Amino acid sequence: MNLDLTGKTAFVCGSTQGIGKATAIELALLGANIILVARNEEKLKEVLDELPRKKGQKHRYLLVDFSKTNQIKPKIENFLAKYPEAHILINNTGGPLGGAVIEASPEQFVQTFNEHVISAQILTQAVVSSMKNAGFGRIINITSVGMKQPIVGLGVSNTIRGAMGSWAKSMANELGKFGITTNNVLPGYTTTGRLKKVNEMRAASTSKTVAEVEQELIKDIPIGRFTTPQETAAVIAFLCSPAAASVNGVSIPVDGGKTSSL
Repeated sequence: MNLDLTGKTAFVCGSTQGIGKATAIELALLGANIILVARNEEKLKEVLDELPRKKGQKHRYLLVDFSKTNQIKPKIENFLAKYPEAHILINNTGGPLGGAVIEASPEQFVQTFNEHVISAQILTQAVVSSMKNAGFGRIINITSVGMKQPIVGLGVSNTIRGAMGSWAKSMANELGKFGITTNNVLPGYTTTGRLKKVNEMRAASTSKTVAEVEQELIKDIPIGRFTTPQETAAVIAFLCSPAAASVNGVSIPVDGGKTSSL
């Protein structure tokens, strides 16, 4: 099975922590040149130093804040003017605060839509020419199982994840003929900082301990535990590889079997 990404360049968003960081490391292990994309320059430099370079890769970083949508296009275009190669794009950004959908403000929907769908659109438009020229492209969106099965208490997130799924399917249909695939990876309960914050919020609202909240979640996961960022990154890495050339337009949960739908 061909998993070799030597000579490929991967832009990995949200890559200073959690699933994004694990993905950057995994792709580097397969030989890719990594462009770390995030808003904290200090953390970007720290992760840059951690990335494997066994195949002589040149890793770089791009400082971007996805909450400032108007800054994304000029920053990515300026970067590509210096370093024009792009073969892989990992769209990944933090989810919105929890809460009932009926209580969400219109501004929350707009902000989250911009940070996820609009940001992905801008980045994809910027890198797609390079992918077409290479005859190879992988666009992976790290979203949530809320795309398939809405999660109670994450109303805004569920809504925007659904929009992201439709966007991705449209891209898959349009770009597939160029050797460019577009897929979604749907993490479930994963041991990241975001899960910790959500569990703390749930604990505070129910007068339970965080440990009690975690155990309630785990009892509904068939594998009996939370997923690690590295396990999710392994699925993402496969979808980025030459071996996954015919996997296009799909949404794959990585949740230990928690999602009830097929």
